[in-house]
Amino acid sequence: MNKIAAYFNFSELKTSMRTEVLAGLTTFVSMAYILFVNPSVLGASGMDKGAVFTATALASALGCLLMGLVAKYPIAIAPGLGVNAFFTYSVVIGMGIKWQTALAGVFVAAIIFMLITIFKLREMIIDAIPRDMKLAISAGIGFFIAFIGLHGGGLIVANKSTVVGLGSLTVGTTWLTIFGLIVTLILMSRKVPGGIFIGMVLTSILGLATGLIKMPSTIVSAAPSLKPTFGVALGHIGDINSLQLIIVVLTFLLVTFFDTAGTLVGLAEQAGFMKNNKMPRVGKALMADSTSMLVGSVLGTSPTSAYVESSAGIAVGGRSGMSAVVTGALFIFGLFFSPLLNVVTDQVTAPALIIVGVLMAESLKQISWERFEIAVPAFLTVIGMPLTYSISDGIALGFIAYVITMVATKHAKEVHPLMYVLFFIFIIFLWILNV
Repeated sequence: MNKIAAYFNFSELKTSMRTEVLAGLTTFVSMAYILFVNPSVLGASGMDKGAVFTATALASALGCLLMGLVAKYPIAIAPGLGVNAFFTYSVVIGMGIKWQTALAGVFVAAIIFMLITIFKLREMIIDAIPRDMKLAISAGIGFFIAFIGLHGGGLIVANKSTVVGLGSLTVGTTWLTIFGLIVTLILMSRKVPGGIFIGMVLTSILGLATGLIKMPSTIVSAAPSLKPTFGVALGHIGDINSLQLIIVVLTFLLVTFFDTAGTLVGLAEQAGFMKNNKMPRVGKALMADSTSMLVGSVLGTSPTSAYVESSAGIAVGGRSGMSAVVTGALFIFGLFFSPLLNVVTDQVTAPALIIVGVLMAESLKQISWERFEIAVPAFLTVIGMPLTYSISDGIALGFIAYVITMVATKHAKEVHPLMYVLFFIFIIFLWILNV
């Protein structure tokens, strides 16, 4: 135990094995939904859902273990939500490209990812982002995940007249969310250790007791076979032979790059890891992400990325890589206890996401709002993420505005050269995604 504590620097980080295990468990419970959502989304492209389930669990476990053991951060990795929808609905269904070819595109994008990570280009880009924008990214992610929680819990719904509106209070599951939110608010206000996790457990128990959450019929089940998807990407690399497919590969690259970079920066700000506007060991964190994306494509899943739900684990005290190791181990166990994961519904995780969103909004106070040229891009970053339902789109809007306002106010010399490069990349990025 002492060796583990020394390896993960428990003393320096002022944490403990108990806290890290609780943080890892909280993060896992907050993001366990991906085990079921990812097969559902990718299944619409024609992929075998059982194989995708197993690939999702294994790719997530590998990413978390690498992030924890090598980079030593309490940040989980799993197949990204926005990019899996792009894979299915834009590439396969929209463009008529076979899922096998799309999976090969993910593999090629992962190879490029690893190369630019090895040459530290990704690290250079993250270091080039000004502190105010990093703070805006952190707050924006908080708004984004809070919106996910409010929508997933039924408190905010689509409305034809007003775009969004308050959900119906006649729905039982919405009241389950309200119960969880109230309980978690009380626990957090009273500074009860592990308040977020305790709130999730109590919400699950109430859901089972009232029948709002279906009692699982079995506890243990065998992991589905990987055979339908394993290695398919390797056999279809030669299919990437047109401009359209090259654009698909570049889009996978851009979306995953900025989703991961933005999430890493936001979580690092939340946990207090940033030093002199830089994230220590960011190269190792990015390599963990790149490796899991590469392996995931071979196993049979869409690109992986750092998960914003890691903020739930950080909020309960997770500060070392041990919490990510715990999350990774739980993904492996999740392969065999998948029926129990059905208990963790959107209504159970919603209160946790909302509360964490509140905690991450704290970084707003450190932004230089008195400077208009900073306030505009920061605002667009923060508001853009929830309104576009995309971390990368929010970052794109903010970064484009940043260069424009800084040049307009004659502060062009304060802008890092890479920010000018990103300015043009983001314009192309938004154009590709919206034509």
